Amino acid sequence: MSAAATPELAARLLETIEEDIIPKTRTGVADGNKVFGAALLRKDDLSLVLAETNNEMDNPLWHGEVHLLKRFYEHPDLAGLPTSDLIFLTTHEPCTMCMSAITWTGFDNYYYFFSHEDSRDAFSIPHDLKIMKELYGLEPGGYNRQNAFWQATAVMDLVEQCPEPERAALQQRAARIRQTYDELSQSYQRSKDTNAIPLA
Repeated sequence: MSAAATPELAARLLETIEEDIIPKTRTGVADGNKVFGAALLRKDDLSLVLAETNNEMDNPLWHGEVHLLKRFYEHPDLAGLPTSDLIFLTTHEPCTMCMSAITWTGFDNYYYFFSHEDSRDAFSIPHDLKIMKELYGLEPGGYNRQNAFWQATAVMDLVEQCPEPERAALQQRAARIRQTYDELSQSYQRSKDTNAIPLA
């Protein structure tokens, strides 16, 4: 995406979170799952390919990103669609398992809305940062967001690069998304003691 496309891209990523991922996540959280979700968009026209959400109640490996990839490769109409033609959008900065899955499936990018620190501090889910510290000795922000495989970009960095008046409108939408996730997080936290997710 060129710099000129940044307002369009930022708007589309926020729209996808709000209109395609959040409805699935509401259902997932009601079933006891975490709040993490993800989607795939075509690079050429930003159209939605697929959206999914966390499904750890079925399998602790079905984080939002991995569950999305599972559904992608199971989908008969998406067989053969090159991942190099797609944008990977995730609501929360991926854990190391999900980063690896994104890498092994050939994506050259991912965009995330909430950071690892947000997951720890605002969502009371510290596992991503704890795993990175315990397994790899990495402090928050310690991995390479630009590397030989992909580039990771915070959606809010795109928003902040947009000119006015687009930036203000995007910031308002982002604030609305944050409020929705705050409500979903509270719902998850109230119910997590009753689920069987190993790292709840």
